[in-house]
Amino acid sequence: MEAPKFLFSSESVSEGHPDKVCDQISDAILDAALAQDKDAHVACETFATTEFILIGGELSYKGPRLPYERIARDVLRKIGYTSKEIGIGADSCEIMVKVQDQSADIAMGVNRGDILQMGAGDQGIMFGYATSESEGYMPLPITIAHKLVRVATSLRKNGELKGSRPDMKSQVTIEYLPEGPRIDTVLMSVQHDPDIVFEDFKKEIVNKVMIPVAESFGLNTDFRILLNPTGRFVIGGPRGDTGLTGRKLIVDTYGGSSRHGGGAFSGKDPSKVDRSASYYARYIAKNLVAAGAAERLEVQLSYAIGVAEPLSFSLSTFGTKHYEDSDILMAIEKFFDARPGAIISAFGLNTPTWKYADICNYGVFGRPDIDLPWERLDKVEAIKAFFKDKKRVD
Repeated sequence: MEAPKFLFSSESVSEGHPDKVCDQISDAILDAALAQDKDAHVACETFATTEFILIGGELSYKGPRLPYERIARDVLRKIGYTSKEIGIGADSCEIMVKVQDQSADIAMGVNRGDILQMGAGDQGIMFGYATSESEGYMPLPITIAHKLVRVATSLRKNGELKGSRPDMKSQVTIEYLPEGPRIDTVLMSVQHDPDIVFEDFKKEIVNKVMIPVAESFGLNTDFRILLNPTGRFVIGGPRGDTGLTGRKLIVDTYGGSSRHGGGAFSGKDPSKVDRSASYYARYIAKNLVAAGAAERLEVQLSYAIGVAEPLSFSLSTFGTKHYEDSDILMAIEKFFDARPGAIISAFGLNTPTWKYADICNYGVFGRPDIDLPWERLDKVEAIKAFFKDKKRVD
């Protein structure tokens, strides 16, 4: 009897997707606040619809009022949204700003003087994940899905994907076989000008995006192709669908291969553990997998608002562990400090060398194009040395 197929799918979206427009505006405001005051507290939400942007939230920072409207228009222009017809007009849309100071009750628990004693900016649970199935220790479906829209967007901006517009989605289905993975289906929805010849447009995307991306992973190119399944995708961006900050949590992380605590990243300063502890949980999981603790590993952290020490650590290895869970947990306790202030200090999260607005697209994990501190493998050798005295269980 033939074995049943094991298929898994993940999706990604481009920077022109309405939700990602909002993520970028919220994170651009965070970048501006941190540039002005590295101790700024930011919780910024953005809503977008036809020719309208609403910016709200709680922000506390030193210095003059941020130019919220200008920041938002600059983001729209950079994406390519320069008219209502394309999706939203950077210069023509209405922008409303409703921001207030951060709650003094929250500030009391977070601001402690000594950064290492900083309390978490909120309660919550965060997950980090890593797998040995790809070079970047990320699941293949989400990694390929991200690259599809990243390549298509680059070609659009360079004028090499004629007729394309900013709003795009991708979805990749991987078939996992005993001899290795193969691509089963590639689905893309790409916004386009109204006067394109669809068959020519499809050939461009297949030949310039889908096939080169598949080949870059050393995978098959005989996959099923779905492009703009409705047959037309002219109306896109905030004109086609409302956008909201933080609505693409699974796209931002592991494409569904790991659990998610529910907290979004964008628009939040690093005292918010939804962001910083998720980065750190990925760092823990990636270094452990790279050190040989397991083939797949998921870490959960939990926090209480105003409390520095995590309430709990837990892990799952999905039947792939090479050492006992108790030994892996001992390694976590020995080599990793998950207090919010320690994370901020270790990763330089309030004085980053990158911009948060630049990493809210195409995932914040497994990024080969940006040197992100939570992707570094600087604990691997120490963890390997620790495991030398421990009994393998495989």
